Amino acid sequence: MTAMEKPVGRSRMKIAVALAIAVGVALIVAANAHLLYVAMTSQPDCVAHVRRGDSAGTDTGFSAATSSCSAALTPAHAMRE
Repeated sequence: MTAMEKPVGRSRMKIAVALAIAVGVALIVAANAHLLYVAMTSQPDCVAHVRRGDSAGTDTGFSAATSSCSAALTPAHAMRE
């Protein structure tokens, strides 16, 4: 065996590693594409929450920033007046 010859096992190992990396990258790209698709096509249902200005007796005091479920959306600056 001369110094210029490569063992057969080494080239197969390089191919296996390259294939494993390609499959891993393809899985990551597919997962991100699926998440993007779901985020763009889904519309979550309205959930019950305390609306700004309402005192429903909850201790948390948290409310939605802007509710997409209400009939008329009022800007935040108009509610302060």
